[in-house]
Amino acid sequence: MMNDMILTFIILIVTTIAFVFGRWRSDFVAVAALIALSITGIVTPQEALAGFSNSVVIMIAGLFIVGAGIFNTGLANQIGKQLIKLGGKSEIRMLVIVMLTVGCFSAFMSNTGTVAILLPVVMSMALQMKVSPAKFLIPLAYASSLGGVITLIGTPPNLVVNAILKEQDLERFHFFGFTPIGIVALITGILFMVFFGRKLLPSGADFSSEESTNLSSRELAGFYKIYDHLFLLKVLEGSSISGKSLTQINLPEKYGVTVITIKRKGNERFPFQSKVPHLLTPKEQIKEEDLILAFGEKEAIEKISQDYQLQKLEWKNKEDIHANFFSRVFGLTEILITPQSSFVGKTLKDVHFRSKYHCNTLAINRRGRYIQENVANTKFRVGDAIIVHGKWEDIELIDQDQSNIVVVGKVVDEAGTAFAAGKASIAGLIMLFMLVLMTTEWISPAIAVMIAAFLMIVTGCVRSMNDAYQKINWESVVLIAAMLPLATALEKTGGVTFISKIIIDALGDYGPYAILTGFYFLTMTLSQFISNTATAVVFAPVALAAAQALDISPYPLLMGVAVAASMAFSTPVASPTNAMVMSAGGYQFKDYVKVGLPLQLILAVVMIIFIPFVYPF
Repeated sequence: MMNDMILTFIILIVTTIAFVFGRWRSDFVAVAALIALSITGIVTPQEALAGFSNSVVIMIAGLFIVGAGIFNTGLANQIGKQLIKLGGKSEIRMLVIVMLTVGCFSAFMSNTGTVAILLPVVMSMALQMKVSPAKFLIPLAYASSLGGVITLIGTPPNLVVNAILKEQDLERFHFFGFTPIGIVALITGILFMVFFGRKLLPSGADFSSEESTNLSSRELAGFYKIYDHLFLLKVLEGSSISGKSLTQINLPEKYGVTVITIKRKGNERFPFQSKVPHLLTPKEQIKEEDLILAFGEKEAIEKISQDYQLQKLEWKNKEDIHANFFSRVFGLTEILITPQSSFVGKTLKDVHFRSKYHCNTLAINRRGRYIQENVANTKFRVGDAIIVHGKWEDIELIDQDQSNIVVVGKVVDEAGTAFAAGKASIAGLIMLFMLVLMTTEWISPAIAVMIAAFLMIVTGCVRSMNDAYQKINWESVVLIAAMLPLATALEKTGGVTFISKIIIDALGDYGPYAILTGFYFLTMTLSQFISNTATAVVFAPVALAAAQALDISPYPLLMGVAVAASMAFSTPVASPTNAMVMSAGGYQFKDYVKVGLPLQLILAVVMIIFIPFVYPF
């Protein structure tokens, strides 16, 4: 057993070093540690894989789907705008608002749930402010842990120490018994981030520059002045094109005009009238009373109107143009011709673009020169940017053809957002329902999250199961699942108890403050590598036994264990919330150490001084 314990500590140290250096992905390192524990026989295969069925891991995966629904429907954007109104343009004020908001939420619901809900909100808010999300996401995660200390149900370690008191028939902490200490911790954390922590956060320059180039469909349409070239034409009675197909009239060749879509009176298939779009084919026949959405130069449109007896209708407003051009199914994107592309030197006709991708090509941007006339016969060059309009599902197929072209931006995200547009209220109700279930604990928190994730997909807030799977940050999920067996190994081999005994023997003669300090730092240190719940489960009974042995009150020691277990800031694996923001903020392992370690040391001093004032020895 002693050899197993030593080997476990060696694996823990090597894993920590690998995390700190950041040469390999965090999930890769965690899986390597899992394999090492398994092949050395320290944990059984069942124990090694138990993390992947852990309720916390399942809950994290589900919360990514819930967060996607909140973001896709525009709910995150709406909440973000309200926060921006409160914070104005001040980054510091916004930082305080974000941390206070998440801290208050975390006091009454799961930290992980709070971060999952507010993560897309903060991302949207930061991008609206044109500030890197990296400036807010670590504070978001930290504030969720700090706020969780405020109430009994805010974080699992609080419940653990209360359960220990109940087992020993001692008076338990009441619901707000943690509140004074939690409030002080949250205020300390906010002050640290405002005056010191924000300066230690990464600038996120690479992230910001990347995001700034990825324009949304509507922004792209505005950038290329697409709206100025969209016209609505009515086919009058007796028109010479009535009964003719699009191929017969050949508007792109003759006039440089592209027919985007058609609204036909009494025909439910068309996108102007129905949520189910109609894909125009070259053989599509035009009929009297049809409304044609066309793209082209104003002079060409007027020429067509005269030649074919068409009436040009006026748009009511800009939103009316948007409604007819964009929908939950139709969108716009920009694609680039790569140097290796077989399209180079060929035209749209040569590569059969329309028949292959079922999308309309509106224009070509060639080094800043906007080509709209005779697009069909223009030969492609390397670096040409092509503006394409069509079904989102067809645009996604274009995105898969990376040998010839590259789609600019994240098509999957755009398609999901377009599909879920107008469902913010539904996403809000699902979110509130999840909060009620988690706060009241009517059912398991993991099941509550799974129900919410399921409802997001069923109601269309998330487009499909495939979209849901793509929204899950699998690196974070695997990271937590693969690290859980390390906690099992430390408990199983007696490693944690061994260190606890050393602390008690070394500090017992120096009084209760020394014992509180020892337990606080020991709990805080190990909670960086194993779950805060597991840390509290191990140390709470030992702290209680130490208090009884020294004939002092157990409450300050148990409170110290609960608080220290929740103050897990120095590694991304210290808590699920830290892992959740890692990818979104573009953080590295060292960023958590730079910001989290000084915060933990400051909080340790404040808590060790303040806890005995509330709960004397």
